[in-house]
Amino acid sequence: MTIRPLAAADIPGAAAVLTALDKTLTPSILSERLAKLAGNADHRIWVFEERGTVVGVVHAFVRPALEKPCELVVQSLAVDSTRRSQGIGRALMAEAEQWALSRGLPSVALHTRNAAPFYRKLGYGESAALARMRKILT
Repeated sequence: MTIRPLAAADIPGAAAVLTALDKTLTPSILSERLAKLAGNADHRIWVFEERGTVVGVVHAFVRPALEKPCELVVQSLAVDSTRRSQGIGRALMAEAEQWALSRGLPSVALHTRNAAPFYRKLGYGESAALARMRKILT
């Protein structure tokens, strides 16, 4: 097992794992989204690889803010549905947290739909009651 930065060859496997968060995600769509992050030193994407297969993905980025200290945001974490509860998500989160520490960031934030119990086990707690809002512009 290896945790390492996402490589171009990982895109099909990463897209398959990330369909847990977006059923419409394809390797082509993921490639387009990754192109928008290319060269941005404040974003990191790691994969958990086992025997040449991507079984987990985490995307995190540094978020500066005016009203609070800069922090790391975990945008997405997904583990292959057949591999959950085996420590893969925990290992990927530890990788993101280590990166945050290496950057001198004081905290890690994230939003979750259904995985709050998992994050609580890792020491995360609710920080605010928020309403996630979106306006479609197309």
